[in-house]
Amino acid sequence: MPGPEPDLTPDPAPELAHALELENAPQIGTVTDTGPREGRSHRRAPLTARQLSTRELSHSLFTELTDPETPDARRSSCREELVRLHLPLVDHCARRFMNRGEPLDDLVQVGTIGLIKSVDRFDNERGVEFSTYATPTILGEIKRYFRDKGWAIRVPRRLQELRMSISAVTGDMSQDLGRSPTPREIAERLGVSVEEVMEGIESANAYSTLSLDAGDSGEDGQGNSMLDSLGMDDEALAHVEIRESLKPLIDQLPSREKRILMLRFFRGMTQSQIAEEIGVSQMHVSRLLNRTLAQLRTSLTEVG
Repeated sequence: MPGPEPDLTPDPAPELAHALELENAPQIGTVTDTGPREGRSHRRAPLTARQLSTRELSHSLFTELTDPETPDARRSSCREELVRLHLPLVDHCARRFMNRGEPLDDLVQVGTIGLIKSVDRFDNERGVEFSTYATPTILGEIKRYFRDKGWAIRVPRRLQELRMSISAVTGDMSQDLGRSPTPREIAERLGVSVEEVMEGIESANAYSTLSLDAGDSGEDGQGNSMLDSLGMDDEALAHVEIRESLKPLIDQLPSREKRILMLRFFRGMTQSQIAEEIGVSQMHVSRLLNRTLAQLRTSLTEVG
């Protein structure tokens, strides 16, 4: 039985990082003006995280990160500190997808990849808050993880995206119509064919699978698994075609040859026992049996 598909509908970017105040953060540098241009010093006065909000701390780190005069070692340190500073934002985004079949730690790791990408791509001069810029990227990484890794059976990305569109449209149309929309109504709303809608709906069954060993628990605690209810292949099925082809050929045999075949292959008697049964020698039974089998092989070849 397929499990529930995660709801990947985006919502507005939260301003979570704005409300965070970090303690025990390392000191950072700010440029101070000590006089006229010719005598201006680049001495950096240390400021602690207690004196800066998260927003100001992030802005200062990005300024130092993008400063061409910043040494490579310090630039790497700023990058790591920015990632560490905004990890609560990743945790907040990842918790929105809890209880959907994936461990929270895995979602945090995936979201951290989106955070690192945001740090590397962020332009501090555009006046946009980093948390606003990073949140869609973090959510996008997590959603991509669900679409690419969370499916038990790999389905094309086109069907995955179509399934998400169908889910969103179905909810809206159900409220408007007061009932569940038909596949044709969904197809008209999305501008696709009914066959594509049905294909998208069926693709949801590939999101999660049920093990054949899983079973329903009975009253005695000894539940039967689905594997127990599956039948086995009948080995005789492989010989049905040959058996049906031989029937008319055996009916055409003389009674004595037919009786020898029945005694040998259906009753499992030896040639000596057959000889005693019909009153001839074993050698004669052997010749009759070989001749009859050769005749049946030739007839089967001609029929085939």
